[in-house]
Amino acid sequence: MEQRTVGHSGLRVSRIGLATHTWGTHTDPDDAAGQLIAFAEAGGTLVETSPAYAGGAAQRILADLLGDIVSRDEIVLSGSAGVVVHAPSLDSGIPTPEPIRPTVDASRRTLLRQLDRTLLELGTDHLDIWTVAAWDPRTPLEEIAATLDYAVRSGRVRYTGVSGFRAWQLASLAATAPVVVAQTPYSLLARAAEVDFVPAARHHGVGVIATAPLAGGILTGKYRDGVPADSRGADEATAEEISHRLDDRATRVVDALVTAADGLGTSPLAVALAWIRDRPSIVSMIVGARDIGQLTGIMAAETLELPRAIAAALDDVSARAQ
Repeated sequence: MEQRTVGHSGLRVSRIGLATHTWGTHTDPDDAAGQLIAFAEAGGTLVETSPAYAGGAAQRILADLLGDIVSRDEIVLSGSAGVVVHAPSLDSGIPTPEPIRPTVDASRRTLLRQLDRTLLELGTDHLDIWTVAAWDPRTPLEEIAATLDYAVRSGRVRYTGVSGFRAWQLASLAATAPVVVAQTPYSLLARAAEVDFVPAARHHGVGVIATAPLAGGILTGKYRDGVPADSRGADEATAEEISHRLDDRATRVVDALVTAADGLGTSPLAVALAWIRDRPSIVSMIVGARDIGQLTGIMAAETLELPRAIAAALDDVSARAQ
């Protein structure tokens, strides 16, 4: 798999990254091991995790695999901090239907506490990439910048970044902090980042990594004939989000993807990812898979050569669909 340099740094990552957010929920430890082995054997290096994934279960599964399944030195390990997940409340010992509630806290205390816990759980002395997972208006920017700088100087982190920031927030922090990576939602159905976020990142020498590149699975074409029982659209926690996005705009883009995929003898998923891969200023993309079959389909995008005419047609239909 091709490796790319991240922003104005010496860091190099695979242009497809493996997300672990399904590990511990939809992906059991055996399937997770299979994914990591297949990803590494294909030359993938960027692996992303978070203490917020599955209440910490994803990190624990990854910890059991590092060293035994894949050498720690072969992985560009990306973690995050700044989102605190609160467990559902209990009433007289009986679980309530209240959902897990995440809150944002990017204070120095919380960021470093989560970093230390992540390092301990993963059994490593450093993260290659450490991102602030969300903008926190209650914490002074100077405190966040100083914390990122301290994490690098202490040796616990090699490079720092942000996730879910707006362009002005990224620019404000990057002006005073050693920010190298910026993660942001980007896909054929979410191109707002092109307006100001990507230019801001380029100006500050920050590499952009696309998240949610398949728009919750919509760009795979799986929702063309209804909602599959095992999809996010059928999950109570995400059904409303998916249904809200299944509009005429999405239909036009998915139809174009299916047409392109049929002509190239591949899947809409691979075409959607190849389009992102070839976009200016996009260093990599973070993609999760429930099982090895899904991961195999994702990895097909690495070798797919997307003709310029098809890329331009997708660019046009997705731009008009905004």
